[in-house]
Amino acid sequence: MVSLVQWLQANMEALVDTAVARLSQNEALKSELVESIQAFYDGLLRTLVNGSPLPLNAILIDWVESSSAPAELELSTFVPVLTTLKQVTAEQILSSIPLQQAVSLLMASDMIFTDALIYLTKLEADALLSDMRAQLRKAEAHVKRLDKSKSNFIAVAAHELRTPLTLVEGYADMIANTSWAQTDAQVPLLLDGINSGTRRLRQIINDLIDVSLLDLKLMELHIQPVWLLHILNAAERNVRKVLGSRQVEVVIEQETFPVQPVYADSDRLLQAVEKVLMNAVKYTPDGGQVVLRARELPGFTDIMVMDTGIGIELSNLPHIFDTFSALGDASLHSSGKTKFKGGGPGLGLPIAKGIIEAHGGTIWAESDGYDEVACPGSIFHIMLPMRPVVSGDKMVDVSAMSALQDNDL
Repeated sequence: MVSLVQWLQANMEALVDTAVARLSQNEALKSELVESIQAFYDGLLRTLVNGSPLPLNAILIDWVESSSAPAELELSTFVPVLTTLKQVTAEQILSSIPLQQAVSLLMASDMIFTDALIYLTKLEADALLSDMRAQLRKAEAHVKRLDKSKSNFIAVAAHELRTPLTLVEGYADMIANTSWAQTDAQVPLLLDGINSGTRRLRQIINDLIDVSLLDLKLMELHIQPVWLLHILNAAERNVRKVLGSRQVEVVIEQETFPVQPVYADSDRLLQAVEKVLMNAVKYTPDGGQVVLRARELPGFTDIMVMDTGIGIELSNLPHIFDTFSALGDASLHSSGKTKFKGGGPGLGLPIAKGIIEAHGGTIWAESDGYDEVACPGSIFHIMLPMRPVVSGDKMVDVSAMSALQDNDL
């Protein structure tokens, strides 16, 4: 009985010719395919002779790595090629020897082609995964470069804007101190407009610098004992000063706040709370209410800023803390800090998030959705860690010092 090895040796040329004709009708490509198909059947023959899949696997590896076969056939996978070669081999077996002898050769051929297909599928999956990882690394590197460029631009732009702004402020002060400015009633009004604009511009510049410091993790915190209720009262007073004609009630449920202090940078924490509170006021219509409440959690105090505003789209919740992520209509953009639905530069919430996280806390928001009629509102949670001492800080625990002094006495 003829073995598969003997049959392959005798029918190699016919197999190659038939496979090439089956795989391509382009005469120019056929000559290029002959070498690849010949290499495959040579590897198949060596695998049968040696009783090891390594020779045939080496051909498949070469195909995947060099993409020789797909480049000629313009395929994205080798599986159709290998399937065609399997079909051609089976047809040639059936047409060249009696059926009774062909059965054993077909079984042997099917076994080796099946193993080859399994191995090829794994090779292609691994190659695809490797390529996707390489593309992902390339994309991540590109994003990092863009992010670094953005951070550098923000830092440079903020510092560059400070110089002309300082000049405007200086010349406005000089004008205010001239004799003719004191006698002309229109000059103070004009200077008030200039000063109002420069104050707003300086605040935006300071926000840009804070964003840059947070991105580069260079913001310094001066940690000390801070009473949350004092921070909230100060934030409420500051917001009330700029409310203007807005009719939004701000309520602090003072009894819910802890009596013990937290360790924080009081100025930065006030800045963060004020920005969250200002955001709540901005998206709450007149007649609405913003409530500040606290609750104790294991190791944390959760400061909740709850408003009766228009709410947040569920799809936008993951993005509200992204830098420059002003989600409103661009046509509503306004430099007013508390104008209802007025857009801003999208820096307030990212700065608040950065400051809270720099304190070891976290901030997140929840809402039932966006509805300007029903006003489902939003709740912002500012989670601050409650700890008796600050890790790595050289501040002395006052209560511990008192106990030591009492023992000495």
